Amino acid sequence: MKISTKGRYGLRAMVDLAVNSAVDHVALKSIAERQGISENYLEQVFSSLRKASLINSIKGAQGGYVLAKSAAGITVGDILRVLEGDLSVIDDKTAAGEQSNKTEACIKGAVWDSINASINEVVDGITLEKLVEDYKKMTKSEYHMFYI
Repeated sequence: MKISTKGRYGLRAMVDLAVNSAVDHVALKSIAERQGISENYLEQVFSSLRKASLINSIKGAQGGYVLAKSAAGITVGDILRVLEGDLSVIDDKTAAGEQSNKTEACIKGAVWDSINASINEVVDGITLEKLVEDYKKMTKSEYHMFYI
């Protein structure tokens, strides 16, 4: 499994949105500038996230985006599944077609299903809130570094 640019940029943009929308909605342009991502590309990403009810848009000249629910209620898995689809290491159709082969069926149960379960456990165990906390710790420590 490989995470595409859409998934990586979408996750970055969601962390940025969570960090910066604590007080007010955030313009897509400002996220694009901070993250170095094309505004047009982010529009496509945010369209998918909005349709999945992870974010809400506010229309108008002073419009922007906000999280649709708390950062604690959104996981990395939620975001990646919207942007990437299924996070399995092999295609379910491929696995189903090979099930008649007993060796492949054994491998599927012992290897592919275990890897998929591990991936899902990791991405579903990390919330947007955790990423925001980590980001704030990193940026806070950058400002308090003293060199001699």
